[in-house]
Amino acid sequence: MKFDYPRTGIASLCRLFGKTRHAWYDHQWRLNQASIAEEIIVQEVLKIRAELPRLGTRKLHHLLSVQLAEHQLSIGRDKLFDILKTHRLLVKNRRRTISTTNSHHWLFKYTNQIKNMVVSRPDQLWVRDITYIRMP
Repeated sequence: MKFDYPRTGIASLCRLFGKTRHAWYDHQWRLNQASIAEEIIVQEVLKIRAELPRLGTRKLHHLLSVQLAEHQLSIGRDKLFDILKTHRLLVKNRRRTISTTNSHHWLFKYTNQIKNMVVSRPDQLWVRDITYIRMP
């Protein structure tokens, strides 16, 4: 018994979605051109980052506009952010260290008034403390 499977060529698929073959090939050509342009952008970013490793994307966009003009390319800031994100080239923010105490100021500093105090009843001594819990 012979089964006649429908052809699954590009023409059949394009007809199925209501597109022409030319539209499919045009789309493939645009994807190829976009990937070439993206690769040029990534290589230029890597060249700049070799000299300035902590340079942010906005300043990088300004520097790239001159170099990309040599390749007849232009790119927007948001597209550059997307490209750098997909290639994991975004500069990560540095974590800030928390300084909880600053005793080197010009304001009045109280002395330790409970150093030699003996607590003998409730509500005789009240203290407070600020607790910092670091969140990711």
